[in-house]
Amino acid sequence: MVAVGIAVLIINTESMRTAPGWAPWAVLGGMIGMALTAIGIDASIRRKDLTVITAVYFGVTVGMFLTYAALLALAPILQPNAKNPAVVWLPPVLGTILCYVCTSLLLQTKDDFRFIIPYVEFARDVKGLRPNVLDSTAIVDGRVADLAESGIFESRFVVPSFVVDELHAAAEASEKQRRLRGKRGLDILSRLRLSKAIDIEVLAPVGESDEDGSGDHASDDARVVAMARRLGGRVITNDLNTVKIAGVRSVPAININDIAVSLKPTFVPGDALEVRVVKPGEEPGQGVGYLEDGTMVVIEGGRDQIGRSLQVSVTGTLQTTAGRLVFAKPQHSLRA
Repeated sequence: MVAVGIAVLIINTESMRTAPGWAPWAVLGGMIGMALTAIGIDASIRRKDLTVITAVYFGVTVGMFLTYAALLALAPILQPNAKNPAVVWLPPVLGTILCYVCTSLLLQTKDDFRFIIPYVEFARDVKGLRPNVLDSTAIVDGRVADLAESGIFESRFVVPSFVVDELHAAAEASEKQRRLRGKRGLDILSRLRLSKAIDIEVLAPVGESDEDGSGDHASDDARVVAMARRLGGRVITNDLNTVKIAGVRSVPAININDIAVSLKPTFVPGDALEVRVVKPGEEPGQGVGYLEDGTMVVIEGGRDQIGRSLQVSVTGTLQTTAGRLVFAKPQHSLRA
């Protein structure tokens, strides 16, 4: 609609009155075609990166400002000679060069700053605070994918590009065990990238140096820790040595094995409990009781003891999405 309105304005100008009869239709068709082309290009690009758009915006803005400042500085030199051809061609040439240089610089450094219209927020992380940097052991382990899909991690995941290269090299290795680990890691990484509930990004290391232990001769563990330090994030790993390196460099680290230990069942077979049987179970002879925290205890042979407190011995546990179940059998002692 806007394009049609602009075409009408052009057609009603003084210069169009002397134009051939086909010119108004050409203007109308050209404006509509230009509008449809812009809409088609926009629709074809499904995922737009705000950092690229804002980097171009600020690059052109800064380039134009520098061009204006440069022309003001050169005005005393160019003004005395009005016939100087530089007065005509210098502004567009200088503006083109400065806009290109500024835009290119901001596009190359967009991961170091956050550009949000109408203000600039300086930050080491592009999308939120404290990203989770994954190493190869965490990816191959696979449990991080289940944890991420559960929504326990709010911030994005970052996978260093050299970790992807490491998994790819392992997947093509001649050793069978290493090849299987590499293929599993690539499968888990593909699962993470396809999940709509996970924001994951593969980043190439920038500004590595031997001083922070992230140079070309450093180990991949040290490079992962160094990247997490530069991004202000934390390392997620399954390797105890990586956790130690992160601790030395004051970088937060999460060991997946520590999470597994924290989530292990509280009760183990043989533990003694005192439970009051409150109702019959689903299977014949079963009774059901509850602990103080609401954990259900299924007691074999406890149906006849409803309303009584029993000393039971744990025989097993079952963790489900609905909660935890404890299976037990009565001990010899029985108390009303």
